[in-house]
Amino acid sequence: MFCKFCFCFCLTFTFFLSRFLATGNSFASLHFEFLLGTSTISRIVHHTCHVIWQQLRETVMPQPKADDWLRIAGGFQLSAQFTNCIGVMDGKHIRVKKPPHSGSRFFNFKQYFSVVLMAVADSNYRFIMVDIGAYGSTADARIFSASRMGERLRANQLALPEARRLPASAGPPAPFVIVADEGFALTYLLCDPFQSVVWMSGGVFSTTG
Repeated sequence: MFCKFCFCFCLTFTFFLSRFLATGNSFASLHFEFLLGTSTISRIVHHTCHVIWQQLRETVMPQPKADDWLRIAGGFQLSAQFTNCIGVMDGKHIRVKKPPHSGSRFFNFKQYFSVVLMAVADSNYRFIMVDIGAYGSTADARIFSASRMGERLRANQLALPEARRLPASAGPPAPFVIVADEGFALTYLLCDPFQSVVWMSGGVFSTTG
């Protein structure tokens, strides 16, 4: 009897969590559907999502190693003819309802409330690193600087490959870099594209202005 009860409870719990994650139903609507208190639902969702991330993080988004960075750089070389690029980075505002007592911290320059998903992606648009949950009012550069991935990049803790010469170049080795827009500060490992770029025949970059 006890095992049957546990099975039914786990099945109900799994269905309840999948409903929330798949549909985004409010805690209030789930309260009426499953007869659970909203505070209980909140604790269940937050705890379960944390456990899912801890258990699956190394499978779905492992820390890249030097060989992984080289493979990513090869992808950008093939798709964009951009050498020594190990990722592109930007922030995305995710619209949310204004959290209680939050003031203007979540109110962004686009005139709505949001949290920010900051991500580094490879040439196939797959996430390599993410930082999620920053206030919508915070600038992308500040979010990246305060994020764990920004701290690890500055501390050289991302197992990046050693700098290497550019193709057909006799100059000094060039570092592997992450490309972002002009909202980010330029560093040794972070660069932004030219303000105006023309794609010439033969796959050659040229600048204007």
